[in-house]
Amino acid sequence: DAVRYWAASARLGTDAAFEVGQMKIGRRLAIKILNASRFALTMGKGAEVVLDPDLVTEEVDRAMLAGLADVVDTATAAFEAFDHTRALETAESYFWTFCDDYLELVKDRAYDRDESLPAAQVVSARAALAMAIDTFLRLFAPVLPFATEEVWSWYRTGSVHAARWPAAAPLRAAAADADPALIGATGSALAALRKVKSEAKVSQRTSFARVRLELPAGHVEKVHLVLGDLRSAGRVRGDLEVLGSTSADQASVVEHELDEAAPRR
Repeated sequence: DAVRYWAASARLGTDAAFEVGQMKIGRRLAIKILNASRFALTMGKGAEVVLDPDLVTEEVDRAMLAGLADVVDTATAAFEAFDHTRALETAESYFWTFCDDYLELVKDRAYDRDESLPAAQVVSARAALAMAIDTFLRLFAPVLPFATEEVWSWYRTGSVHAARWPAAAPLRAAAADADPALIGATGSALAALRKVKSEAKVSQRTSFARVRLELPAGHVEKVHLVLGDLRSAGRVRGDLEVLGSTSADQASVVEHELDEAAPRR
Protein backbone atom coordinates (compact mmCIF):
# COMPACT_ATOMS: atom_id res chain seq x y z
CA ASP A 1 0.00 0.00 0.00
CA ALA A 2 2.81 2.43 0.83
CA VAL A 3 4.48 1.90 -2.56
CA ARG A 4 1.19 2.20 -4.39
CA TYR A 5 0.47 5.45 -2.53
CA TRP A 6 3.80 6.85 -3.69
CA ALA A 7 3.02 5.88 -7.29
CA ALA A 8 -0.49 7.35 -7.11
CA SER A 9 0.90 10.63 -5.77
CA ALA A 10 2.68 11.24 -9.09
CA ARG A 11 0.70 13.20 -11.65
CA LEU A 12 0.34 11.95 -15.20
CA GLY A 13 2.93 13.46 -17.53
CA THR A 14 5.46 14.21 -14.80
CA ASP A 15 8.59 12.35 -13.73
CA ALA A 16 8.19 10.40 -10.50
CA ALA A 17 11.32 10.19 -8.38
CA PHE A 18 11.73 7.25 -6.01
CA GLU A 19 10.86 8.81 -2.66
CA VAL A 20 10.93 6.84 0.59
CA GLY A 21 9.45 9.76 2.50
CA GLN A 22 6.31 9.64 0.37
CA MET A 23 6.01 5.92 1.02
CA LYS A 24 6.22 6.55 4.75
CA ILE A 25 3.31 8.98 4.43
CA GLY A 26 1.35 6.29 2.59
CA ARG A 27 2.15 3.73 5.27
CA ARG A 28 1.00 6.14 7.97
CA LEU A 29 -2.27 6.73 6.09
CA ALA A 30 -2.90 2.99 5.68
CA ILE A 31 -2.29 2.37 9.39
CA LYS A 32 -4.58 5.28 10.29
CA ILE A 33 -7.34 3.83 8.13
CA LEU A 34 -7.04 0.53 9.99
CA ASN A 35 -6.98 2.14 13.43
CA ALA A 36 -9.66 4.78 12.84
CA SER A 37 -11.96 2.22 11.23
CA ARG A 38 -11.54 -0.23 14.09
CA PHE A 39 -12.30 2.58 16.53
CA ALA A 40 -15.33 3.88 14.62
CA LEU A 41 -16.89 0.52 13.81
CA THR A 42 -16.69 -0.82 17.37
CA MET A 43 -18.52 2.07 19.05
CA GLY A 44 -21.65 -0.07 19.12
CA LYS A 45 -20.00 -2.45 21.60
CA GLY A 46 -20.47 -5.50 19.38
CA ALA A 47 -23.72 -4.36 17.76
CA GLU A 48 -24.19 -4.74 14.01
CA VAL A 49 -22.84 -1.88 11.89
CA VAL A 50 -25.82 0.08 10.58
CA LEU A 51 -25.62 2.26 7.46
CA ASP A 52 -28.95 4.06 7.68
CA PRO A 53 -29.05 7.77 6.69
CA ASP A 54 -32.37 8.22 8.50
CA LEU A 55 -30.63 7.61 11.84
CA VAL A 56 -28.34 10.63 11.45
CA THR A 57 -30.08 13.43 13.33
CA GLU A 58 -27.40 15.51 15.06
CA GLU A 59 -26.14 18.67 13.35
CA VAL A 60 -22.42 17.90 13.61
CA ASP A 61 -22.96 14.38 12.23
CA ARG A 62 -24.87 15.82 9.30
CA ALA A 63 -22.22 18.49 8.73
CA MET A 64 -19.49 15.85 8.49
CA LEU A 65 -21.49 13.89 5.91
CA ALA A 66 -22.18 17.09 3.95
CA GLY A 67 -18.45 17.68 3.70
CA LEU A 68 -17.87 14.07 2.70
CA ALA A 69 -20.48 14.39 -0.06
CA ASP A 70 -18.46 17.29 -1.49
CA VAL A 71 -15.34 15.12 -1.35
CA VAL A 72 -17.08 12.32 -3.26
CA ASP A 73 -18.16 14.75 -5.97
CA THR A 74 -14.66 16.21 -6.29
CA ALA A 75 -12.93 12.81 -6.31
CA THR A 76 -15.39 11.41 -8.86
CA ALA A 77 -14.86 14.36 -11.20
CA ALA A 78 -11.09 14.02 -10.78
CA PHE A 79 -11.10 10.32 -11.73
CA GLU A 80 -13.32 11.03 -14.72
CA ALA A 81 -10.72 13.59 -15.81
CA PHE A 82 -7.92 10.99 -15.29
CA ASP A 83 -6.55 13.03 -12.39
CA HIS A 84 -6.08 10.27 -9.83
CA THR A 85 -3.71 12.44 -7.78
CA ARG A 86 -6.37 15.08 -7.23
CA ALA A 87 -8.84 12.39 -6.15
CA LEU A 88 -6.34 11.04 -3.61
CA GLU A 89 -5.43 14.48 -2.27
CA THR A 90 -9.08 15.41 -1.75
CA ALA A 91 -9.97 12.19 0.05
CA GLU A 92 -6.81 12.20 2.16
CA SER A 93 -7.22 15.80 3.31
CA TYR A 94 -10.80 15.25 4.47
CA PHE A 95 -9.95 11.93 6.08
CA TRP A 96 -7.47 13.64 8.40
CA THR A 97 -10.09 16.29 9.21
CA PHE A 98 -12.49 13.46 9.97
CA CYS A 99 -9.98 11.82 12.33
CA ASP A 100 -8.55 14.91 14.01
CA ASP A 101 -11.73 16.95 14.37
CA TYR A 102 -14.95 14.99 13.93
CA LEU A 103 -13.94 11.67 15.45
CA GLU A 104 -12.48 13.38 18.50
CA LEU A 105 -15.61 15.49 18.93
CA VAL A 106 -18.14 12.67 18.86
CA LYS A 107 -16.33 9.66 20.29
CA ASP A 108 -17.70 10.11 23.81
CA ARG A 109 -21.26 10.40 22.49
CA ALA A 110 -20.81 7.44 20.17
CA TYR A 111 -19.36 5.25 22.88
CA ASP A 112 -21.76 6.42 25.65
CA ARG A 113 -19.86 4.61 28.37
CA ASP A 114 -22.36 5.23 31.16
CA GLU A 115 -25.41 4.94 28.86
CA SER A 116 -26.68 8.32 30.05
CA LEU A 117 -27.26 10.01 26.69
CA PRO A 118 -30.46 9.95 24.63
CA ALA A 119 -30.45 6.91 22.36
CA ALA A 120 -31.11 8.97 19.23
CA GLN A 121 -27.95 11.06 19.80
CA VAL A 122 -25.81 7.96 20.29
CA VAL A 123 -27.24 6.16 17.26
CA SER A 124 -26.78 9.28 15.13
CA ALA A 125 -23.04 9.35 15.84
CA ARG A 126 -22.61 5.62 15.23
CA ALA A 127 -24.53 5.69 11.96
CA ALA A 128 -22.58 8.72 10.72
CA LEU A 129 -19.27 7.09 11.64
CA ALA A 130 -20.21 3.88 9.82
CA MET A 131 -21.35 5.74 6.71
CA ALA A 132 -18.15 7.77 6.67
CA ILE A 133 -15.87 4.75 7.00
CA ASP A 134 -17.85 2.89 4.35
CA THR A 135 -17.36 5.84 1.99
CA PHE A 136 -13.67 6.40 2.75
CA LEU A 137 -12.87 2.74 2.13
CA ARG A 138 -14.25 2.95 -1.39
CA LEU A 139 -12.53 6.29 -2.02
CA PHE A 140 -9.16 4.90 -0.97
CA ALA A 141 -9.53 1.40 -2.42
CA PRO A 142 -7.80 2.17 -5.76
CA VAL A 143 -4.74 3.51 -3.93
CA LEU A 144 -4.60 1.49 -0.68
CA PRO A 145 -6.11 -1.84 -1.77
CA PHE A 146 -4.91 -4.04 1.08
CA ALA A 147 -5.81 -1.87 4.09
CA THR A 148 -9.23 -1.06 2.67
CA GLU A 149 -9.95 -4.70 1.82
CA GLU A 150 -9.03 -5.73 5.35
CA VAL A 151 -11.43 -3.23 6.97
CA TRP A 152 -14.19 -4.09 4.48
CA SER A 153 -13.99 -7.72 5.55
CA TRP A 154 -14.72 -6.76 9.16
CA TYR A 155 -18.34 -5.87 8.47
CA ARG A 156 -19.19 -6.66 4.83
CA THR A 157 -19.09 -9.70 2.57
CA GLY A 158 -17.36 -9.71 -0.80
CA SER A 159 -14.61 -7.33 -1.83
CA VAL A 160 -14.41 -3.56 -1.62
CA HIS A 161 -12.92 -3.70 -5.13
CA ALA A 162 -16.16 -5.17 -6.46
CA ALA A 163 -18.31 -2.61 -4.63
CA ARG A 164 -19.86 0.41 -6.29
CA TRP A 165 -17.97 3.69 -6.27
CA PRO A 166 -19.48 5.92 -3.53
CA ALA A 167 -22.27 8.30 -4.46
CA ALA A 168 -22.83 11.71 -2.92
CA ALA A 169 -26.63 11.52 -3.00
CA PRO A 170 -27.14 9.27 0.08
CA LEU A 171 -24.70 11.41 2.06
CA ARG A 172 -26.50 14.60 1.09
CA ALA A 173 -29.84 13.03 2.00
CA ALA A 174 -28.49 12.28 5.48
CA ALA A 175 -26.85 15.71 5.76
CA ALA A 176 -30.03 17.64 4.95
CA ASP A 177 -29.06 21.33 4.92
CA ALA A 178 -26.12 21.06 7.36
CA ASP A 179 -23.11 23.33 6.83
CA PRO A 180 -19.79 21.46 6.31
CA ALA A 181 -17.95 24.47 7.79
CA LEU A 182 -19.31 23.44 11.18
CA ILE A 183 -16.61 20.74 11.44
CA GLY A 184 -13.72 23.13 10.93
CA ALA A 185 -15.13 25.74 13.30
CA THR A 186 -15.71 23.27 16.13
CA GLY A 187 -12.44 21.45 15.45
CA SER A 188 -10.60 24.75 15.83
CA ALA A 189 -12.31 25.36 19.18
CA LEU A 190 -11.35 21.88 20.39
CA ALA A 191 -7.76 22.43 19.27
CA ALA A 192 -7.64 25.63 21.34
CA LEU A 193 -8.79 23.76 24.45
CA ARG A 194 -6.18 21.07 23.90
CA LYS A 195 -3.44 23.61 23.32
CA VAL A 196 -3.98 24.99 26.83
CA LYS A 197 -3.42 21.54 28.35
CA SER A 198 -0.40 20.84 26.15
CA GLU A 199 1.23 24.10 27.16
CA ALA A 200 0.44 23.37 30.82
CA LYS A 201 2.02 19.93 30.33
CA VAL A 202 -0.99 18.10 31.74
CA SER A 203 -2.96 15.16 30.41
CA GLN A 204 -5.72 15.87 27.90
CA ARG A 205 -8.03 14.05 30.34
CA THR A 206 -7.62 16.95 32.79
CA SER A 207 -10.91 18.84 33.06
CA PHE A 208 -11.61 22.56 32.93
CA ALA A 209 -13.32 24.08 35.95
CA ARG A 210 -14.23 26.96 33.66
CA VAL A 211 -13.12 28.28 30.30
CA ARG A 212 -13.81 31.25 28.03
CA LEU A 213 -13.29 30.77 24.30
CA GLU A 214 -12.89 33.57 21.78
CA LEU A 215 -13.81 32.67 18.21
CA PRO A 216 -14.09 34.42 14.86
CA ALA A 217 -17.54 36.03 14.87
CA GLY A 218 -18.81 33.73 12.13
CA HIS A 219 -17.98 30.62 14.13
CA VAL A 220 -19.96 31.36 17.28
CA GLU A 221 -23.34 30.21 16.02
CA LYS A 222 -21.82 27.05 14.54
CA VAL A 223 -20.04 26.11 17.77
CA HIS A 224 -23.19 26.66 19.83
CA LEU A 225 -24.87 23.93 17.74
CA VAL A 226 -22.39 21.33 19.03
CA LEU A 227 -21.63 22.65 22.50
CA GLY A 228 -22.43 19.32 24.16
CA ASP A 229 -19.89 17.41 22.06
CA LEU A 230 -17.31 20.17 22.53
CA ARG A 231 -17.77 20.08 26.32
CA SER A 232 -17.29 16.34 26.38
CA ALA A 233 -14.31 16.23 24.03
CA GLY A 234 -12.59 19.15 25.75
CA ARG A 235 -13.39 17.84 29.24
CA VAL A 236 -15.12 21.06 30.31
CA ARG A 237 -16.72 20.37 33.70
CA GLY A 238 -17.78 23.91 34.59
CA ASP A 239 -18.82 27.02 32.67
CA LEU A 240 -18.00 27.17 28.96
CA GLU A 241 -18.39 30.69 27.59
CA VAL A 242 -18.11 31.22 23.83
CA LEU A 243 -17.53 34.77 22.59
CA GLY A 244 -17.19 36.12 19.07
CA SER A 245 -14.64 38.66 17.90
CA THR A 246 -14.40 40.43 14.55
CA SER A 247 -10.63 40.65 15.00
CA ALA A 248 -10.06 36.94 15.75
CA ASP A 249 -8.93 34.74 12.88
CA GLN A 250 -8.86 31.52 14.91
CA ALA A 251 -10.18 30.09 18.16
CA SER A 252 -8.28 30.86 21.37
CA VAL A 253 -8.77 30.42 25.11
CA VAL A 254 -8.74 33.83 26.79
CA GLU A 255 -9.56 32.69 30.33
CA HIS A 256 -9.51 29.30 31.99
CA GLU A 257 -9.13 27.35 35.19
CA LEU A 258 -7.96 23.76 35.11
CA ASP A 259 -8.90 21.18 37.68
CA GLU A 260 -6.25 19.09 39.37
CA ALA A 261 -4.23 17.42 36.64
CA ALA A 262 -5.30 13.94 35.68
CA PRO A 263 -2.48 11.36 35.66
CA ARG A 264 -0.89 10.70 32.29
CA ARG A 265 -1.32 7.24 30.79
